[in-house]
Amino acid sequence: ATAEEELGYQDQDLSATGDDENEADAKAAKRAQMAADYAKARIPKPPLAEANFLMRRLSDDDQAFMRRALLIGLERGGSIGKTPNELLRLAKGEGHRFTVRQVASAGMKDGSVTFPLGSVDVEVGARCRFFVRDGEFAKKEVEALWTGYKKKELSETLEGKDVSPVTGCMVFPTLDRGSKLFGGKAGYESGVVSTFLPGVPSISGFYANGVLGKLDGTIGGAPVGPNENMLHGSASCYVVFRSKTKRPFFSPKQAMIDAADAAAAKAAAKAAELELAAEDEKRSTMSKSSFGSEGQVAPRSPDGELIVRRREIHSGRSLSVSTVEWSVAEKMAKPTSALEGFMWEKETQVDRQRERIPLALLMSQCKAAMMDPSKPKPRDWIGPVKQAGADGKFVIIPECKRMEPTTGSLRKRYDLQKLVKQLTKAGAPSISVNSDSVLFGGSMEDITQAREASAAAAATESLDSNDGVIAPPVLASDLLLYPYQLYKLRLAGADAVNLVVGALDNKDLLYLTKIASTLQLQVVASVTSEVQIKMINKLGAGSVSAIALSNRELENFDFDTSGEQALNLLRSEALAAFRENHGADVPVLVEGRVGIIE
Repeated sequence: ATAEEELGYQDQDLSATGDDENEADAKAAKRAQMAADYAKARIPKPPLAEANFLMRRLSDDDQAFMRRALLIGLERGGSIGKTPNELLRLAKGEGHRFTVRQVASAGMKDGSVTFPLGSVDVEVGARCRFFVRDGEFAKKEVEALWTGYKKKELSETLEGKDVSPVTGCMVFPTLDRGSKLFGGKAGYESGVVSTFLPGVPSISGFYANGVLGKLDGTIGGAPVGPNENMLHGSASCYVVFRSKTKRPFFSPKQAMIDAADAAAAKAAAKAAELELAAEDEKRSTMSKSSFGSEGQVAPRSPDGELIVRRREIHSGRSLSVSTVEWSVAEKMAKPTSALEGFMWEKETQVDRQRERIPLALLMSQCKAAMMDPSKPKPRDWIGPVKQAGADGKFVIIPECKRMEPTTGSLRKRYDLQKLVKQLTKAGAPSISVNSDSVLFGGSMEDITQAREASAAAAATESLDSNDGVIAPPVLASDLLLYPYQLYKLRLAGADAVNLVVGALDNKDLLYLTKIASTLQLQVVASVTSEVQIKMINKLGAGSVSAIALSNRELENFDFDTSGEQALNLLRSEALAAFRENHGADVPVLVEGRVGIIE
């Protein structure tokens, strides 16, 4: 520190201690002493005399540290416009301010020092500074140097210059810059390089007696003052290699990582395919074997409708143990058709859901959601369909589902959100999402994801095209048997629901349509026969928003490939009566592989 800095430092210490009078006297005496010392310091002295003058004002520890090895640094190119802090200069990419030299010999009589022969020409009036070797400062110096390098690289990139990618780095430290200097940590400098160049595939180098090169000439741009090539006895040289052609370079480590990732992805895909195949087999077996006896025709009523029974809960057999007779529950009954087995599995699923969330709690949640203005409200599902079908236009409503019970999975990777976004951008007026988990592999979460994905896609498309894009409303397609399911779908974000009329009697059909109306959910009735159309015809006008003529066989859940089932329903008197009672504007939809019927 200079004499001015020492004077200011002592003034600060004195102003914080002592009483008012004693403090003033001590301060005056100290100022006089420092003024005398400063006057002496202004007189040119030999370097050793300056070092002794500075050392007397240091603590015992600092004096011992200074005596270990005293180095002298000569300023490069003057100090005007330079950042005085050495680390800050390096972090800014300005390079070192001083070139540090080792003292070859010292004259004890005259206090002079001698540099190695031919190492430097000292000019008259050059500023010098005493340096000592410190491991902690060396660490900060290396990090500051690389910080300046990265700032230089970033500034060139922002200026639009063509910066080639780094392909390698070599580190050449001198022998005195090993683990002892850096606190016993081996490979410190190469570790710093890997931190600042995380993508470099190769870092190598070796220790040397000295390094040749310019002093940070590549960091500060055009150096101020002399910066010729020179031999550095205690320094580190970093050589950064770049690809001039910008070709991708080979990294053995990255190649191993990529190979491991590819093997893991392949194994995951294989496991997913096996899981998907097992799921397909399970659902196919469930629909063909468990949901109906092989080679046995399902019972039907005189009007041709399937006779379906609800699940037997209290079936079992008696078991006598000594004098006590027990009733052991057994699943003795077997479904006679795919629809009946589907209904039994769905009833079991709903019972399990009721155990977790009772109906009363679910109803209160629905009521709170309907009263909360921040919660999404059901949208008009059939309105966009009518608008799209105006003037006799043909309308297609896409349906999203993971699998079919008779054929298995429809695709290997079912990304519902991606599909919904594509359908939204394609201009689908409305969409249908199958949320059944028994046969079709869906879930209640699919309804929520479809609603969120359509809203996000509509917002993005509106910004890109500057045209208002409306998110298509969502129809929840499921086998609905209880009001409990309607409350669940309302909370999931459904706008409309699909009722399979063949699985309901007149009383349940009336009850479910009323509950759906209370929840502001539109109803699409799916029918497979004229008898079912007559059941809908008994409901009041406005009970259903649309009727869907299904081409599916409820006995085995297969499709009528000829399309005669749907065509006969379109030509039936029951449908004409329905249009007369419910209005000709109620849309009539057809579903079930109708796109492949010639």
